Amino acid sequence: MADVVKEQSGQDAPKKKSAARDTVDSIVVAFVIAMIIRTFFVQAFKIPSGSMLETLQIGDHILVNKLSYLVSDPRHDDIIVFEFPLEPDKDYIKRVIGVPGDRIRIEDKTVYRNGEKLDPDYTRFEYASSIPGSVMPRDNVEEFTVPEGAFFVMGDNRDASFDGRFWGFVKKDAIVGRAFIIYWSWGGGGMFNVRFERILKLL
Repeated sequence: MADVVKEQSGQDAPKKKSAARDTVDSIVVAFVIAMIIRTFFVQAFKIPSGSMLETLQIGDHILVNKLSYLVSDPRHDDIIVFEFPLEPDKDYIKRVIGVPGDRIRIEDKTVYRNGEKLDPDYTRFEYASSIPGSVMPRDNVEEFTVPEGAFFVMGDNRDASFDGRFWGFVKKDAIVGRAFIIYWSWGGGGMFNVRFERILKLL
């Protein structure tokens, strides 16, 4: 007997999946793909505070590349999202100022790295006066060295950022990824207050 099977007649062929089933399948596949992308590749975040003004505005929506540091370390001036050391269930966003081995000190609001004065154009200050380091570390911090496996971060809005000056370092394994683009920006105050000039701005 031949080792083949006859094709079934049209009456016996399985019924085609319904349109509803196709739609459900498509939604499930899209959801799975979205979850894979979110887990391993890119994640979206919304900026809720002014600690990174003027670089990031309240209401900016950003994308974070979660693969950025799989084979390399954060570099100076990278904007990173990380698990907040004091509350790991919260995500923070700041700029990398010091990498392992860097010597950092802050004197009257000015940051010095390895003896070199930093004067980037992205910093913002809300107050002219400087607070002594003995009162709080906002404007004056004695020199320290960033330890291995850790990074020192600060907000661009220096007078209104709760950052490494107050709580220390970010460990590499707590870093979610590098922020690389603003994909949406809404100023609030009305449904049409979209900041189109900020959309697709690279960071």
